[in-house]
Amino acid sequence: MTPRAMGLDVGTRRIGVAISDPSYTIASPYKTLHRTHLAADIDTLLAWSKLEHVDRLIVGWPIESSGRVGRMAKKVKALMDTLSEHITLPVFYWDERMTSVSAERALLSAGTRRQQRKQVIDKVAAALILQGWLDAQKHSQNLPP
Repeated sequence: MTPRAMGLDVGTRRIGVAISDPSYTIASPYKTLHRTHLAADIDTLLAWSKLEHVDRLIVGWPIESSGRVGRMAKKVKALMDTLSEHITLPVFYWDERMTSVSAERALLSAGTRRQQRKQVIDKVAAALILQGWLDAQKHSQNLPP
């Protein structure tokens, strides 16, 4: 199976997950992981990455609007450090400022009801993170054709 990239939007309660197509062109919402405890979260992410033949992880980097690395960015880094102990995939961080807002706007403009938005917002935000990274890599020729 052809490898793909996996995008993550890490939150304290949920992790939104997106997957690229095999050509690394299009990011699609995949799943939302409802966090329970660290070991279970890691196991689920590992299982999904194997199932989808993931060869790289793109993680939303929640830096503050001032550009400072804040509390949430430190939590994301700690999770990824722990995940990296169990997986040998390269991890890339992508500025995620405003992705949740953009995801909410896109869902609103599509007429998605509030309850449905709550169920998909995290994986849509993950898709926006992954798509931004994919687009930047394609422009810089850092991905396979």
